[in-house]
Amino acid sequence: MLSVPCIYNQQFKNPFLPLESTGKIQYNGFIENLSENLRQSLVLFLKHKSVRKASAEKLRHRRRFCSGERSALTASGPFIKHKRSTVMDLITVREIYRDREKFLGKEIRIGGWVRSVRDSKTFGFIVVSDGSYFETLQVVYHDNMENFSEISKLNVGAAILVKGTLVATPEAKQPFEIQATEVLVEGASSPDYPLQKKRHSLEYLRTISHLRPRTNTFQAVFRVRSLIAYAIHQYFQERDFVYVHTPLITGSDCEGAGEMFQVTTMDLANVPKASDGSVDFSQDFFGKPTNLTVSGQLNAETYAMAFRNVYTFGPTFRAENSNTTRHAAEFWMIEPEMAFADLNDNMALAESMLKYVIRYVLEHAPEEMNFFNQFIDKGLLDRLNHVLNSEFGHVTYTEAVKLLEEHNDEFDYKVFWGCDLQTEHERYLTEQIFKRPVFVTDYPKEIKAFYMKMNEDGKTVAAMDCLVPGIGEIIGGSQREDDYEKLLARMDELGLKKEDYGFYLDLRKYGSVRHSGFGLGFERCVMYLTGMGNIRDVIPFPRTVNNCEL
Repeated sequence: MLSVPCIYNQQFKNPFLPLESTGKIQYNGFIENLSENLRQSLVLFLKHKSVRKASAEKLRHRRRFCSGERSALTASGPFIKHKRSTVMDLITVREIYRDREKFLGKEIRIGGWVRSVRDSKTFGFIVVSDGSYFETLQVVYHDNMENFSEISKLNVGAAILVKGTLVATPEAKQPFEIQATEVLVEGASSPDYPLQKKRHSLEYLRTISHLRPRTNTFQAVFRVRSLIAYAIHQYFQERDFVYVHTPLITGSDCEGAGEMFQVTTMDLANVPKASDGSVDFSQDFFGKPTNLTVSGQLNAETYAMAFRNVYTFGPTFRAENSNTTRHAAEFWMIEPEMAFADLNDNMALAESMLKYVIRYVLEHAPEEMNFFNQFIDKGLLDRLNHVLNSEFGHVTYTEAVKLLEEHNDEFDYKVFWGCDLQTEHERYLTEQIFKRPVFVTDYPKEIKAFYMKMNEDGKTVAAMDCLVPGIGEIIGGSQREDDYEKLLARMDELGLKKEDYGFYLDLRKYGSVRHSGFGLGFERCVMYLTGMGNIRDVIPFPRTVNNCEL
C-alpha cells in the first residue's frame, strides 16, 4: 500500500504544494476516490499539516543558512532555490588558524559548541569550539538579529551554526574573530551542563567519559591517538606488510596465563553439567570453552607463513586484576609477524616503527604536541627528539639484573635473577642508567610464554622487551619456536593441551621457518607520545576493574 506522502508525490509532484495551493473541494474530490483506509490516513495527515509546515520551514531555514541565502529570520519575499551546501562547506577552526590570510575579510560558516557567552544590551560574545583544534574562535553578535535574545541566553555546551565575516583583531587576546550576521541554534544546552568554564581534574572527567572529549586536553589526546593509528598503518603498508584481521573470540590462550574473559551463551543460573559434574560445554554456542582474545599473534603467525610479513591492529582483552595506571581490561594491540626473521630483525623493526610514529606525530600535530609539552609533561618534546636522535640501548636480562641489584635499596621490589621486572625497575633502566629506550633480551623461560624460541643455554628464551622512559615496557616480542619437537616439549612442560593448539603445531610441520614478531600496546604508545600518566585517559571508554560504563 502506498503511503500518503507517496500519493501526494504522484498526484501533485510536491508533497507540500497541496497544502498551499489547492482548495477544500479539490481535497474532497481527491479523498472520495480513495479507499476507506487511505482516506482516514490522509485526513490524519492533513490534520497535522501545521506541524509539518513548521518542520519544513525549519528545514528550509537551515538550507538557506548552508547555501548562503538570507536567514528566514530576516529575509523577505519568496523562497528562492539555491544549490544546497553540505557540512563539508563549514570551515573548521583548525583551517582558520593554519591559513588565516585565506579567510580574513571573507564570509565563512562554522559549526561548533559554546564554551562561553558574554552579552550586553547591544552586542555579545560567544566562544566556540568545533573539535578540530584546541584553540577556540570568538563570535561577535549584535542586536540587529531577530533572535538576539535567544542567542544571549545560550548556555555553555549549546550547538550553533554561525555565518559571518572573519576579521583581524590585533589589539585583542585572540588574533581574529567572526562578526556574525547569523547564528542558528542547532541544539540548546541546559544550565546544569557539567563542563563549565573552569579547569576540571582528570579524575572528575573520568566520571563523565561521554562528555570529556569536549575538553581541550582530551580533544588533543584523541586527535593524536587518531594520528598514531594512521601512522602505524602507513608504516606497515609502505613496507608491504599485509593487514590481517584476527578473531576476537578464540579457543586458545596465546599467553598461557589463563587471564581471559570467557564467552558463553549458557544460562549461568542453570549451567548444564556432564556426567562427571563438570560444565558441559558441548551445549554452549561454540561447543567448547571460548574466550575473548588476549592476542592475535597465533592467528597472525598462520598468515606470516603464507604472506611472509603481516600485522594485526585490534582490541585485546585481559582479565588481569591490576588496578594500575598502565593496565586496562580492554586495549588495542599492534602485532607484526615476519617470516625469515630472527630476534635482531625484530628489534630493528620495533625501533624503526617507533621512530617513524614519533616523527609523524611531531610533524602533523605540532600544536597538540606543544600543548602537551606546556600543560601535561614539560620535558616531553625534548625526550621525544632525544629518542629520534639516539640508538636504542641493548642489554640482556642477566646484565640488567646485575645493574639493578646495585640499587636494590631504592626499589620496593628487590631484584634477583628469575624475577619478572617491575615498572620501577624498567623505568630505572631507561631513566637513570641508559637515559633512552632500551631493549632487554634473553629472559628466563619461566617468566615468558610457551611459544618463544629456546636459547642454547636451555634456561633463557629469545625474547625482547622494549622499555621507554616514563612508561616502562611498551613492546614485548620474541623469535618464535620453529622446531616442532621443542615446541611440543615446552607445551607438555606447561601442561598445555596439544589438541587446543593443533593448527599452531601444524605450522611447524609444513614448511616451518624462523620467524619473529612483537606486540605494541597502543594505549601505552599514546601515553608515551602525549605524556599522559594514566591509561584511562588515552582510551575513549576505559574498561578496568569494577568499571565498565557506557
